[in-house]
Amino acid sequence: MNEHDEATTDPVDAATAAFVAHRNLLFTVAYEMLGSAADAEDVLQETWLRWIKVDLGQVSDRRAYLVRIVTRQSLNRLRTMKRRKETYIGSWLPEPLLTTPDVAEDADLAESLSMALMLVLESLSPTERAVFVLREVFDVGYDEIAAAVGKSAAAVRQIAHRARKHVEARRPRETVSPGQAQAVLETFKRALETRDLRILLDVLAPDVVLVSDGGGVKLAAPRPVVGAEKVVRFYLGEAAVVRAAITCEATVVNGNPALLVHLDGAFDGVLATRVEDGRITGLYYVRNPHKLTRVASETSLTLR
Repeated sequence: MNEHDEATTDPVDAATAAFVAHRNLLFTVAYEMLGSAADAEDVLQETWLRWIKVDLGQVSDRRAYLVRIVTRQSLNRLRTMKRRKETYIGSWLPEPLLTTPDVAEDADLAESLSMALMLVLESLSPTERAVFVLREVFDVGYDEIAAAVGKSAAAVRQIAHRARKHVEARRPRETVSPGQAQAVLETFKRALETRDLRILLDVLAPDVVLVSDGGGVKLAAPRPVVGAEKVVRFYLGEAAVVRAAITCEATVVNGNPALLVHLDGAFDGVLATRVEDGRITGLYYVRNPHKLTRVASETSLTLR
């Protein structure tokens, strides 16, 4: 159905068709802004409730209008989440998503979804994050972003420039191919399962940073762990794993190679990495069970 087709007699049917056609995009926008699939789903519900009240005859571009609603609802949710994170126990990491193969094949989308970059986005203000995501990830025009965030186009350009500089200063220095990242992760996987200290220290960069998220439910480092030796001690010296058999299953999370970690056969968490110069410079370990509900089945994400 053409989205400008007026032949549909039931406005709810027309609204439903447009919403369903763009749902994966809307979820991707919300997730990129929030880092939480659960909150992104809530935003989509709020978007739907507003969308069905819109007079479609007055909407020239339904996709743009829907993205605008999602952006506004995501900004509202970001401010709520900020207060929630202030009382969060330990480090906060994005909710990992098991993604479809096409996400990994889209280099721009995979990079934007990586745990490393999404963690950088956490350091932006809500408006900066919305502007950066819409402009840099989804290539939305400045005028449309301005309408979505309630700023002038000139202000949006300044915000975009400031956010871009902030992100560029903190994003990985080198972009590696999925194959290179997978090879490094496979080496780390074998070393972790066999508790081979020498290989672990070889595959980890000297200044590697580990961020672990237990949410107060599972044991996790309260602050980032810095340095290869300290990271190894955390993994192999932690009481929960010191006697447990560690097994890891290779997977693709947020469009990037990752591991599903099991202790004595029981699923324990998701481990994502950042790889630069053939070594791991960042480890992101999500153990909070409330954040592990989206790794059993694939989530479809898209830039279009």
